[in-house]
Amino acid sequence: MKIQTAVARLSALAQETRLLIFRLLVQKGPEGLCAGDIQARLKLAPATLSFHLKELTQSGLLKARQDGRFIYYAPDFKAMNALIAYLGENCCSGAGCEITGAAAEDAKA
Repeated sequence: MKIQTAVARLSALAQETRLLIFRLLVQKGPEGLCAGDIQARLKLAPATLSFHLKELTQSGLLKARQDGRFIYYAPDFKAMNALIAYLGENCCSGAGCEITGAAAEDAKA
């Protein structure tokens, strides 16, 4: 993954509403949800939801599909997993990295 792609995806997730939307859609799985259902669940104004969905889609983290009058949004799990792999690519210089002690407690927070 190019560093610019990683930065764009991390930037898209570095905002509370977008992170909530993405996590909701990850929970729903590959079928995703239509925009109206996302709006109802998160109680967002239509313009606000549209803005955030656009940002997540442009970053490559969401896929949109039209079904009749509705647009469904779903996570691009391949893109999500590629970002996770990129972040851990050279973890601990290849050595095992068990999180223990204070670091484990920080990870739970």
